[in-house]
Amino acid sequence: MAAEHTPAAPTAQGSTAQGSTAQGRPAGSRTADEPVARRRVVILGGGFAGLFAVRALRSAPVAVTLVDRCAHHLFQPLLYQCASGILSEGQIAQPLRAVLRHHPRVRCLQATATEVDVAERLVRVRRPDGGVLELPYDDLIVGIGVRQSYFGHDEFAAHAPGMKTLADALAVRAKLYQAFELAEASEDPRERERWLTFALVGGGPTGVELAGQIREIAGRTLDREFSSIDPGQARVLLFDGSDAVLGAFGPVLSRRAARTLAELGVEVHLRSIVTAVDEQGLTVRREDGGTERVEARTVLWTAGVEAPPLATALARATGAEQDRAGRIRVEPDLTIAGHREIRVVGDLMSLAGLPGLAEVAMQSGAYAGRRIRHAVEGRAGKPRPFRYLDLGSAAYISRGRAVVKMGRFHASGLLGWLIWLFVHIVFLTGFRSRAGALLSWAVSFASGSRRERAFVPAPPHPPAAQAPSPPAHPSAHPSAPPAGPAVERPEPPRPA
Repeated sequence: MAAEHTPAAPTAQGSTAQGSTAQGRPAGSRTADEPVARRRVVILGGGFAGLFAVRALRSAPVAVTLVDRCAHHLFQPLLYQCASGILSEGQIAQPLRAVLRHHPRVRCLQATATEVDVAERLVRVRRPDGGVLELPYDDLIVGIGVRQSYFGHDEFAAHAPGMKTLADALAVRAKLYQAFELAEASEDPRERERWLTFALVGGGPTGVELAGQIREIAGRTLDREFSSIDPGQARVLLFDGSDAVLGAFGPVLSRRAARTLAELGVEVHLRSIVTAVDEQGLTVRREDGGTERVEARTVLWTAGVEAPPLATALARATGAEQDRAGRIRVEPDLTIAGHREIRVVGDLMSLAGLPGLAEVAMQSGAYAGRRIRHAVEGRAGKPRPFRYLDLGSAAYISRGRAVVKMGRFHASGLLGWLIWLFVHIVFLTGFRSRAGALLSWAVSFASGSRRERAFVPAPPHPPAAQAPSPPAHPSAHPSAPPAGPAVERPEPPRPA
């Protein structure tokens, strides 16, 4: 790239004018009293990748536009603690404007990217009110992450929420605590048992961590709070299609995690594939080919991720390849082949089998930002390819017990938990978030209580459609069909 870049003025449609200006000067030239136009960098996604890209560009003479559909930075590795009532939303999510208040050249927009016009170098985004904006760019960094995958069964989402967004965490919190309330109010023993059965699909870090949290809630937090039920009798079932939980941590830590889950009372079912989910439970296909029906009024989905629709649109526009999960294959310098101005980072990139970890997002975002800064500064030499420094993985299982893998170093139990605690405090964004999280952890770990148990009750199921009343007069459209009922359309190791 050139050392100094002076983009031409955008046209009325948002595209860049080519050739000569109306005054006859060549495009890109300027008079002595005209300001130098800054290089325009558009960053899609305010997660770890986008945030670290912004920070890498802080000293660069560029104009940055950061687009995020939620306008906050979310610390996803602790979503399950928000769902289980240990941490509040504000302790794991910070407004992007507050995080970037010391970056005067960064413009934040709450919008969802829908299309990339690579010929005109435009990104089309949709605002929350439905309005559409066109953002011209000289460099584009795409770090919008991935979403929950139901492996082709999106209808499961209506009954089994995932764990990818703040809204997901709050929905899971409501399902968890409302299940105990409905069990208390039920007079049917079988119905009460169904409300006290919790099924989780996926034996990765999120599933293991959430299963441990539910057992702690049932056996410790809610102890002696109900008069008609014993929360400690709640069943927690964890289903996974593989041979081990936390398989990415290796056989030693996987066995330790399974042993800890068993001690907590979690029932682990391996080599089990979920084939159906409804409001009454789920159907599981066992290793021997037989099926089993599990009655559980609370089903949570913690298995699988896939790329959002923008990834397919971007791949179609650029000719980029996608992997099985829809992630975009990138060059060693994180650019798309044939489009050096577009970089894909974080969970959305597919490169050398790198996992979808927060650390991969941080390092790739920072790398992309540095490459743009170096180009603007005119640094010579061929850019070095992106190299990921593996800092390890960690998973919290229960109070005082976690597993940590850092290269050849393995830790579990109390030591693993202390390492987990230090790592997450370091990566939490903002001093107030760190202080608040420490206080909440201290209270929870010391007493078992959870300060963030408040939830908004889930809306009741709509009643069955009734036959329409006969018309008051024969002329009142007797042949009009009755309105039918509405139809609702509805993971990776932790960083260390």
